[in-house]
Amino acid sequence: MNKLMTTREMVSRLENGMTIGIGGWGPRRKPMALIREILKSDLKDLTVVAYGGADVGMLCAAGKVKKVIFAFVSLDFIPLEPFFRQARQSGELEVMEIDEGMMLLGLRAAAWGCPFIPTQIGLGTDVVRVNKELKLVDSPYDNKEWVAMPALKLDAALIHVDRADSRGVCQISGPDHYMDDWFARAAKHTYVTCDELTDNSSLTATEARNVFWERSLTTGVACIPGGAHPTSCAPLYGFDTAHFKEYNSFAREGGFAAYFDKYVQGTSESEYQQRVGGLDAIQQLALPVY
Repeated sequence: MNKLMTTREMVSRLENGMTIGIGGWGPRRKPMALIREILKSDLKDLTVVAYGGADVGMLCAAGKVKKVIFAFVSLDFIPLEPFFRQARQSGELEVMEIDEGMMLLGLRAAAWGCPFIPTQIGLGTDVVRVNKELKLVDSPYDNKEWVAMPALKLDAALIHVDRADSRGVCQISGPDHYMDDWFARAAKHTYVTCDELTDNSSLTATEARNVFWERSLTTGVACIPGGAHPTSCAPLYGFDTAHFKEYNSFAREGGFAAYFDKYVQGTSESEYQQRVGGLDAIQQLALPVY
């Protein structure tokens, strides 16, 4: 069983109007090589579901997105992702802004084949008022009202991990796998990039504990060392603070088109990495300390 693909082949399987889930968390372990491939494609009118960072900002700035379903879109030390902020303030996006826990429940509902999951999260807040898609339901057990968080069904999930094999067995050995397993379970197809391609035919107990979803859920794997840059991929490398600061400066002057021309336009992934200092420099980025 060989699921190895290129990022171009993965993106070629995506279609206009699809609902795409993106794993990772803010500036952490985002499948940025795949995002750059989408930026160079003709894809458009996407609905993006994400605990967002530069992945969401870049796709919005490039005109690829119709709607964003999100809990936040942040670069962490830059609280608001600059290009998402511009798109949101201009009113050009459809949005569903919900609590982090509500989004997790939406992914779980999709994974479990349920139309919704009832929750108290959001009751008494403007989350319910501003999101007309959210409905309230009465419980048959306690006569209380609950928020019915609808299933977030994904046509595809895009995820970056530190290690994977050709069969689709993926390992995340960082301190947090975020919600990536639920993105994989909520999606019809899951496309994964990894920093290291490994032979997982005989996993140690420690390695097995780093596997969070069955290989049957993985549609394709592409080995792209450094492919999460400029986001982090713990424990291998941290996020690129200097690059994010430069990226943020393009939102103030030059715009996304200037950033795209400097770093993405007409480049392969290896050429992109050379433009940002090379793979060695990426792998030497210090992990953030909190």
